[in-house]
Amino acid sequence: MAENRIKSRGLGRGLSALMADVNEAPKTAPNADEPRRPDLLVPIENIEPNPDQPRRRFDPEHLEDLANSIREKGVIQPLIVREKSDGKYEIVAGERRWRASQKAQLHELPVIVRDFNDTEVLEIAIIENIQRSDLNPVEEAAGYRQLMEKFGHTQEAMSKALGKSRSHIANLLRLLNLPQDIQDLVEEGKLSSGHARALITSDHAQVIAKRIVNEGLSVRATEALVKKYASGDLEKPKKPKPVKDADTKALEGDLSANLGMAVQIDHKAGGESGQITIKYKDMEQLDELCRILTSQ
Repeated sequence: MAENRIKSRGLGRGLSALMADVNEAPKTAPNADEPRRPDLLVPIENIEPNPDQPRRRFDPEHLEDLANSIREKGVIQPLIVREKSDGKYEIVAGERRWRASQKAQLHELPVIVRDFNDTEVLEIAIIENIQRSDLNPVEEAAGYRQLMEKFGHTQEAMSKALGKSRSHIANLLRLLNLPQDIQDLVEEGKLSSGHARALITSDHAQVIAKRIVNEGLSVRATEALVKKYASGDLEKPKKPKPVKDADTKALEGDLSANLGMAVQIDHKAGGESGQITIKYKDMEQLDELCRILTSQ
C-alpha cells in the first residue's frame, strides 16, 4: 500500500513539480527577483537536518562566507521543511543555510512547510545538490545517476527540469565509467572534466592521467596523446646507458691499444659476469684476432 502511495504521489508528481518547490518564485510575486515569502518563522533549535541527506561534505570556508552574508543580510531564501510528529521540522532543502545560520547565531529561520513523503525528500535533496555551483563534475554526475536509478528519470526529463542540456548530462554521466582513481583526481581538482572526457575511451587512461598531472598537459595535448597511444605511435623509452667506472674504461683503452681494434667491456653492476665486444674493420683484422685467440 505504501509503495503504491509513493508511486502515485512521489514519482507521479514529476521532476518539474518537485523543482518548483525548490526554485520557483510564487506567481503572485510582483517582482521575479523578490525572495519567496516564508510560511512562518521557526526557532532554529526546532529545525533538524535530513538524516538521509546524500551530501555529507560541507566546505567550512564556504559555510563561513555564507554565515557572513547572513549576518549582514539575513536569510533571503526560506528553507523548505516538512513538519514532524514531535512538532519539530525536518529540512527538505537548505541545510547549508541552516548550518551557516547557526554560525551566524540566528535564533529563528524563515521556512516554507511542505507535505513531502520520504521518497520526495530524498529526490529533492539530490536535485538541490545538483544545482549547487561548487559541485565537481563527478559529484554532479553521481547526482544525475541517482535520479535515473532511484526515480527512473530520463536524461531528457532532467534536461528540461534542471535547465541543463542533454549533452551536458550525457557527457558527465560518462565520467562515471572511468576508473575510481581517475574520478578521485577529478574530485580533487587535479583533472578537469575536459581531461577526463578525453580519457574515457582510452585503454591507457591511468598512464595518461599521471602524465597530465605531472606534466600539466592541456586538454588538447591530452587528446593528442590519447590518439598516439591508440595508434601505437609512441617512441619507446630509451634505456639509459650504464655509467662505466674509471677502471673499466682504462681496461678498454689498454685492450684496444694492444689489439689495434675497438674493445667494449660491459660488466653487470654488482655481479661477477659481463661481456667483451671486439669490433674489427676488415677481414685482415678478423684473421689477426683469430690468430691471437688461437695461438698457444
